Amino acid sequence: MTIQQFYLLGEDPATALDIEIPSSIDEDELRHLIASHFAIVDPNGIGFTSPTTSLPTTADVLRTPGPISITIDNHPVRPIPGPKGLPYIGNYLEIYPDHLGNHQRLFDRYGPLFKTTNLGSVTYHTNDPKLASIVFAESDFFSKSIIKGHPLHPIKNREAGVFLGDTDTEEWRMAHKFLPPALGPKAVRHYAPTMQVTVDQACKVFDELDEREEAWNVYPYMLKLGSQAVGKLVLGMDFGHFEAVDAPMHEMVGRIAESLSLNKQIASMGSWYASMPFGAPKQLRFVAERIRVMMEESVERALRGTEDLELQEAALKAENMVDYLLHAKDSKGLKMPRNRILEPLVVATGAGFTTTSSLLSWLLYGLVTYPGVQDRLLQELIDHNVTADTQFTSDLTDKLTFLDHYIKETQRHHNPSFQPARTAKVDMILPGGYKLPRDAVVIPALHHIHHNAAVWENPGRFDPDRWGDKEAARNRPSGSYIPFATGPRMCVGFNFALQEVKVFLPKLVYRYRFERALDGPVEYDPMFQLIRPNNLYVRAERRVKWPPRSE
Repeated sequence: MTIQQFYLLGEDPATALDIEIPSSIDEDELRHLIASHFAIVDPNGIGFTSPTTSLPTTADVLRTPGPISITIDNHPVRPIPGPKGLPYIGNYLEIYPDHLGNHQRLFDRYGPLFKTTNLGSVTYHTNDPKLASIVFAESDFFSKSIIKGHPLHPIKNREAGVFLGDTDTEEWRMAHKFLPPALGPKAVRHYAPTMQVTVDQACKVFDELDEREEAWNVYPYMLKLGSQAVGKLVLGMDFGHFEAVDAPMHEMVGRIAESLSLNKQIASMGSWYASMPFGAPKQLRFVAERIRVMMEESVERALRGTEDLELQEAALKAENMVDYLLHAKDSKGLKMPRNRILEPLVVATGAGFTTTSSLLSWLLYGLVTYPGVQDRLLQELIDHNVTADTQFTSDLTDKLTFLDHYIKETQRHHNPSFQPARTAKVDMILPGGYKLPRDAVVIPALHHIHHNAAVWENPGRFDPDRWGDKEAARNRPSGSYIPFATGPRMCVGFNFALQEVKVFLPKLVYRYRFERALDGPVEYDPMFQLIRPNNLYVRAERRVKWPPRSE
């Protein structure tokens, strides 16, 4: 056993630690030993140097007089850079309103990890896939802990567990056990008929708009469409969104969307603002209570089964998620407590339609923006014998390769999600030598990961065919494409969302020819939790003829 002194290069050698090194240790074991003493996240990046030379082997380290300096990926440890900003306001004016464009500017200037301060709240951002994978992993270093400064803190709800609660809670463990079976691939397959009925009902409204020769704003109608399906499949409710062209948005849908807008406004103003007794914080508290009341009423009205079933069987037989949660039991016969059902349902409802409606909006944007895409989607449907009477099942949509590539590229290029944040559990040293403090809120910026030129060839080009290049896919690092985040806290409803769009979009493309109705740039809403187009107007013209099958 040898005692050697080590310190982090970039810090004072006087901070060196005495570390016992077993005589039989190899280089990899030595790196892991040192990482454990200095909270270095990735031991593989550790190197050792003396004042005059590098020390590549354990023998070199043992025979060199200390202290030995530690490098990380050939870098000394260093603070995370970022713009200085103004007193009190911080970097607010450098980020908003165009936070997508301005964050990209900051990545271009400061590299793969930087920090900003908005009215007292410090946030760290990364566009690096490796760092994103580390951040999203529930580990000794990071967890989903929604503390002050986290973008979801104003709407944090411990009881919700699955999305708006911390990981290290009994509520999350309970929700994580019961919700996934109802949203897994097998369960989602039997939702497809309800999804098809929903889009068929919507087509009656789009037909009438075509007869009137009227253009329509895409996002409000996609919000109606996505929430109509979620209402039936989660709550057993018909929101009545397509009873007429001008049918009003159901209050529950409008309130949930309002809460996401209010949360974004509050979170962008710094953690101090959330407790104010006026303005957006006051309205958010009112909206949250109104949502709770409406959800309680809907649970009482929802369809319910008559027998308790094991989780997987219940997921395949339940009429809706309320039915499932009331009657699903685990292997020990335990059920989700009745008083814990409400909040996960609120989250499942809101997350279910807001993500889908934003993604559907960008998919329609692509149809009227990128030449040839609409024709290729239609031709693929024709070549798979799709007609007006076709029932869209998972077996059919799984065969539509270009549809899959188009959705993937839309999620890469126009991903609705932007701020899935995690919180540092300890002071640590990240790859690249970056020093990150405990309780730091880190956002893997999905839009910027998906547009990172170091990862994607010509990332600014919309190219669905890139997804057919298997060699390029193999060469991309893990964490390069994460539209629903990744790790244990990734979006639990991603199968549901993808099945929705794979039913809705083909039905719409087969029935209508979409054209852009207004010129000019399409703007996103910077004060909404998701990235959605605000002013995308289209004309959906009913098709009267279709192309022949390909030879």
